Formats: sequence, C-alpha cells, structure tokens
Amino acid sequence: MCNKKTIIVLCTLMLLNIALACIPGNYSGLHALAAEPNLSLEKILDGIENRYANSAFSAKFLQESTIKAMEITDFASGMVYVRHPGMMRWEYDKPDKQVIITDGFKLWIYRPEDNQVMTGSAPDFFRDGKGASFLSDIKLIREKFNISLLKSESNFFHELKLMPIEKTLDISDIRLSVSKNTFNIVRVVTYNFYGDETRIEFLNPKFNVQLDDSLFSFKIPEGVDVLQIDE
Repeated sequence: MCNKKTIIVLCTLMLLNIALACIPGNYSGLHALAAEPNLSLEKILDGIENRYANSAFSAKFLQESTIKAMEITDFASGMVYVRHPGMMRWEYDKPDKQVIITDGFKLWIYRPEDNQVMTGSAPDFFRDGKGASFLSDIKLIREKFNISLLKSESNFFHELKLMPIEKTLDISDIRLSVSKNTFNIVRVVTYNFYGDETRIEFLNPKFNVQLDDSLFSFKIPEGVDVLQIDE
C-alpha cells in the first residue's frame, strides 16, 4: 500500500515542470536579440532554443507544490541535473531525502528514509512534453504546446503561456518566466485541472557542464521495497 508520503511524491511528480536558469555564455546571437525592443514570440522562442538545445544543466532548486484536494502545500529544495535528451536527476535535501532519476527510458524514485524505490516507464510519465521533458529536448515546446506571449509586469522577463495541444488532466497550462537578457528560463509554474500548482525556481545555475552517465542510472539496493508505478 502507498503511504501519504508516497501519494505526495506521485502527485508532485505528475506536476513537475522544470525551469533551469543558466550562466550566460558566449552567445553573441542571443545578446543581439536581447538588445532588440519588443521581441516577437518567434524570436523569443528562437533565443530559448539557442540557449538550451543539446545542452546539460545543473542548478539548485526551490520548489513549492500545492495539492488542493488534500489541502497540502509542500516545500522542497535540492539539486537538479539535466542532460539532452531526456535524462534527469533530482536530488532532494529538504524536507526529506529522496532522488528522482530517469535515463529517458526508465524512472526511479528512491526514498532512503522509507527504504523504498518506486520504478516505472519514463516515457509514460513524461510523454507529450510533461514534466521536465521539454527542457531536456527544448524543441518539444513548439511541438507539444500552443504558446502565447503574456504581458509582463517586470522589465526583466518575458512571460510565456504554454497550453498543451493534447488535452490532459495533468496540465492545464504552464507559465514560463524568461530572462530578457539571456533567454534563461528562470521560473516555471504549472497548473492542472484540479487546481493544483507547482512552482520551481533555481539558484546558482551552471550551463554546459559535464554530467556523467552514472548520474542518470540507478542500482536498486538490496532489501529495499520496490513499488511499480503504473500510469
């Protein structure tokens, strides 16, 4: 049987949509675009794709997840590692130790305090741009979402609204805050049709880092309870 912590993990995983803010690099084309006033949506998307295409990221993250039906607001923090295509590793330090890993095919969620591993199919959970998949393959944004440019209350960010082309209960829409100077995605807020919300922001980001294959695989320890996650 799944305990309350397991339910929260699964709900949070389904809401998980990740933004990575990256250290500015030597991208003269991006800086040229950023200098232009009133950029079109197309140019903003071009800038995001140039920044994130075929790249690896690491950053500290702060996460706030609200599950309306359970009247739960959960705060979490840790480190995230993402590598193209489809590879992700989330290391949670607070409130409890846990790690979420995918190699693009398999998914593992390990909670050492509960002596428990949940495992399943990554494509089932992250198909059609769900979760962090569009950041490990940035072109999925155009392929899987209808995108509109919102009026921003800040002089520093472009605000984008992503509506899934294929309607699901998991995602009603996603809001991206994008740096006007660097095209870094600095915030992602995800909403679903149940009124739940997940907000993630990142600190001390690093871009184009070397991430070993071992970060995106997991060997299940002996004696750990294994639960199969079904979509």
